[in-house]
Amino acid sequence: MSPSPLKGGAPRGAQRQGQAPAVSARGATQHDGKPQSVALWLQLLAVAGSLQAIRSGQSGTAALAAVDAVLRPGVQALLFQVLRQAGRAEALRRAMVPRTPPPAADALLCTALALCWNPEESPYEAFTLVNQAVEAAKRHAATRAQSSFINGCLRRFLRERDALVQRTDADPPARWNHPAWWIARLRKDHPAQWEQILRANNAHAPMTLRVNVQKTTLTLYQQALNAINFDSSPVGMAGLELSQPVPVQSLPGFADGHVSVQDAAAQLAAPLLLEGLDLSQPLRVLDACAAPGGKTAHLLELAGEGAPLQVTALEIDPTRSLRIGDTLQRLGLQAQVLVADAARPEAWWHQHCGGALFDAILLDAPCTASGIVRRHPDVRWLRRESDIAQLAQLQARLLAALWPLVRPGGRLLYCTCSVFRAEGEGQVQTFLAHNTDAQLLPSPGHLIPGNGDKAGSVRDNHLGEHDGFFYALLQKSPQ
Repeated sequence: MSPSPLKGGAPRGAQRQGQAPAVSARGATQHDGKPQSVALWLQLLAVAGSLQAIRSGQSGTAALAAVDAVLRPGVQALLFQVLRQAGRAEALRRAMVPRTPPPAADALLCTALALCWNPEESPYEAFTLVNQAVEAAKRHAATRAQSSFINGCLRRFLRERDALVQRTDADPPARWNHPAWWIARLRKDHPAQWEQILRANNAHAPMTLRVNVQKTTLTLYQQALNAINFDSSPVGMAGLELSQPVPVQSLPGFADGHVSVQDAAAQLAAPLLLEGLDLSQPLRVLDACAAPGGKTAHLLELAGEGAPLQVTALEIDPTRSLRIGDTLQRLGLQAQVLVADAARPEAWWHQHCGGALFDAILLDAPCTASGIVRRHPDVRWLRRESDIAQLAQLQARLLAALWPLVRPGGRLLYCTCSVFRAEGEGQVQTFLAHNTDAQLLPSPGHLIPGNGDKAGSVRDNHLGEHDGFFYALLQKSPQ
């Protein structure tokens, strides 16, 4: 979703990446087809409503889906900034008002504080945000009664900004904009890198492309981007990191399958699994948790047209499984797509796969998503510390269910988009202790956001800016 110029208030200078794009006013367009600008107060109301939904346990994706499509691009940009500053905003609100206001009023108040507390990152002048937040409060039934209270708090903040910010600096959730338990967990898991991870989580993720090597080359595609003034740099084996995000529809050859959007760390899965295998021979490969199909497609792209590679893609969610088919259709690829639970092979393995063992299995297991917080800033506020143990149990169940389906001498690549060790290194060490027929092959292990280079991760180009990931390549002993 691409940003457009800032409107609806007094923007501070040029637009910054990921900050508020314009949205159509009042859900209508002018007769010439150009969008009308929308009052900033209307955007703030929608952002506060989305924040309130997330606080009640709804995902950011679902909260944004409920926003009018015309408003959604601008609301998403502002909401992401609010979520990246929510820890500070809540600490500032507590410093002024220890007792939590009603949910709608608190969401609007924290929305305004998150957007204006740091002048260097604010998309609008602070007084504009305050005025428009108060206007929003007056115009909405859920906050009208608290409009004077919101006005008083925000005016006080403008008067006492420096003192209030200094007062909250010592609060870890305010300083790092993550829950206290998350910060403590990272300090324990990554004592030398926890600050780096938290800083990366609050940054904007780059847009990274995976070039389809069956249809073009990295060099040719970069030249095509250069021809339309899209700057990029090579990352990984077949990736290009764009200097600025763009709509996918504007990418050369996107509709024809020349390129896909995929983070640099996620692009390691397919080559790690297939490296060293003879792709000229018939191979059976399982992508166990496949939606939306990016890694499935990458496996087929690397194998090449006409290669005897049989890929089965599993997805437990019927709606998400449709995305696998869409991805493969755009890229002109074919795989067996099954709606099934990877943890229950008895329900699909014999019926749909003939009970034949797999040469290779890719298990991109469900996890806390703690490695992709910069792309999904709501994750940090939705997760609970108890989720880690629950998801680790699910990951262990999946490993135990799928390992018997690997042929002797075959391999399983376990990966998660998590930086928590319980979902990565700890999970694999436990698995190895209970499965003496498994050997850990050279693997990247934990990939930390902000670390562009790591031994064993890539052969040629560095990874650039990438998400947090974990990889472990396991090989089964021959009989």
